[in-house]
Amino acid sequence: MNNSKKLFVKVKKYLRLLGPGLITGASDDDPSGIATYSQAGAGFGFATLWTALLTFPLMAAIQEMCARIGMVTCEGLTGTLKKYYPKSILYLMMLFSFPAITLNIGADIQGMGAVANLLAPKIPAFTFSIFFTALLIFVIIKYSYQKLALVLKWLCFSLLLYIIVPFLVHADWKDVFKNTFIPSIKLNSDFFEILVALLGTTISPYLFFWQATMEAEDMAHSVKKVVVDKTILHDMKQDVNFGMLFSNLVMFFIILTTGAVLFKAGIHQIDTVGQAAKALEPLTGKLTYLLFAVGVIGTGFLAIPVLGGSLSYILAETFGWVEGLDKKFNEAKGFYITMIVSLLVGLSMDFLGISPIQALIYTAVLYGLTAPVMIVIILHICNNKKIMGEFTNSKYSNIMGIITLLLMSAAAVALIYFQFK
Repeated sequence: MNNSKKLFVKVKKYLRLLGPGLITGASDDDPSGIATYSQAGAGFGFATLWTALLTFPLMAAIQEMCARIGMVTCEGLTGTLKKYYPKSILYLMMLFSFPAITLNIGADIQGMGAVANLLAPKIPAFTFSIFFTALLIFVIIKYSYQKLALVLKWLCFSLLLYIIVPFLVHADWKDVFKNTFIPSIKLNSDFFEILVALLGTTISPYLFFWQATMEAEDMAHSVKKVVVDKTILHDMKQDVNFGMLFSNLVMFFIILTTGAVLFKAGIHQIDTVGQAAKALEPLTGKLTYLLFAVGVIGTGFLAIPVLGGSLSYILAETFGWVEGLDKKFNEAKGFYITMIVSLLVGLSMDFLGISPIQALIYTAVLYGLTAPVMIVIILHICNNKKIMGEFTNSKYSNIMGIITLLLMSAAAVALIYFQFK
């Protein structure tokens, strides 16, 4: 076998390992996340590029813990909480999760509609929002978990568009490298607000629930009865690490693009992905604008099922409903109705006068409050031998988890301070 064939076999084998970790990481770069990255680049140029390096190991550590919980317990995070912890904690998480995730869905639907309207100006944005919502509901109900997971996996590659875009514009690469590896902090409230927003949009509680549940689903759908061992965990870590690296690369390149183009052109305020795409067109040409816009729609189709699915699993596991994307609608009515309601409520924001930026602020507040609590619980579960057996946390996992907890707690305090000062 020649070298090219060996390389192809290795790549093919590696791609087969990719699943829940890749989907989770890619779904983190949803339209509302892209708006946050765009504002970071437009507002501060390359000054926040270093956050992509900072958040990668933290995201990877927390998501690996969630994945391990799902694999070892064969249950989602909610099911594990229900079994081993007071119901008050479970209900508190549910109370914060429902509005936060629904607002996030709404912001994403509005973002997709706004960008589609830019591509076809004669059709109103709300028409696109209604169409995308109806299409998503149809696909989620119609297709099984296996088919949906395959579609989501391929949608992840729509994010590659954002890695291409910076090479189509002029960037000072010396300045890029400097800001990537040497953190710069500006001592003003606007800069700290964007730092908090970047942390909140990358380390989001809904991803914790989705990761654990999808690993449990994958275990349940295995052709052979899989026993968790070091090899299985190693493959899972590769999947999670690749997914989080992919997510942060996209974050890095969006900040780079908007920093190189919008910041230098004096455009420092971006509230929506639609504004970001529209601002890019006259400065970089039609191709960059189209790539950016199509990427937003692709990431919306990827992220919204993850957001809605997370919420459905949380409620279904809490109340003991039949659950699962592999079930038909009549077999898991509560599960699917939850997802439909969350999408319709999110869509209604377009007609209630709630702007995407308002939704993002409210979402960030709720995520900021729940993330530190969830990280404490995840750390506790992963160090509990009664739950995890021989697969408890390593020293490295605990150190990274504690660093993430401290950063997210500081972010929550800062977020509240900046919103209410």
